[in-house]
Amino acid sequence: MAKILIVDDAKFMRMTLTNILKNGNHEIVGEAENGQEAVEKYEALSPDLVTMDITMPEKNGIEALKEIKAQSEQAKVIMCSAMGQQKMVVEAIEKGAKDFIVKPFDESRVLDAIDRVLN
Repeated sequence: MAKILIVDDAKFMRMTLTNILKNGNHEIVGEAENGQEAVEKYEALSPDLVTMDITMPEKNGIEALKEIKAQSEQAKVIMCSAMGQQKMVVEAIEKGAKDFIVKPFDESRVLDAIDRVLN
């Protein structure tokens, strides 16, 4: 069972991902609403994996990804993007994201991505 940190500024999206991940037998160790909070919670919780929204207030997902990767080379981060954010997704992968999932979330696609990144 993987310990996962969910990062998204929309509560509805965090709830949706929580439900999907719990169905996949993963443990949600924390949630963050913005990139700054994500970096702090990553440090405090040491999750196995982070789902990171790209577009957020205060610090976006790519900035938070860079800081988390600077803290831990081994960090496993999956970016969550809306349609039409391909350029940002490419940048995130270049900065060390392991995969990406597209909103609206498809449960099997999300769980496949999580399993692939964890294994």
